[in-house]
Amino acid sequence: MTVIANAVDRAVGRADTRVSSGTSALSGVTAMGGKITVHDPRGYPPKVTGKRLANRLESLDGKIVYLIDCLFENSDNFMEQLRQWFAERLPSVITRIIKPRVAMMDDPDMRATIAAQGNAAIIGVGL
Repeated sequence: MTVIANAVDRAVGRADTRVSSGTSALSGVTAMGGKITVHDPRGYPPKVTGKRLANRLESLDGKIVYLIDCLFENSDNFMEQLRQWFAERLPSVITRIIKPRVAMMDDPDMRATIAAQGNAAIIGVGL
């Protein structure tokens, strides 16, 4: 706990403060023993209900496959490479790259487009 208290002291400009056993230099706060629980600042995740996977297509020949760029860093490059892979190896597959309006958020319009016009979708995040 002394290490933590010293780090806090340095962060608030108290570099010369010493901490004795059991107390902190921060207004006499008693040091905690044992483990500290750290909570995720993003809050609580929503309840997720599992769904069945879509049925597998017999073939991709002549089908429209949407390549979903999730807007992660370099995912656009990954989706373009995947599009080129399909063009070279499975030229009968029609690929379309699509992006949501905002990263990490549901985009109902994008989902509706894929459902109405596509036969399959691949979600890619890149590196």
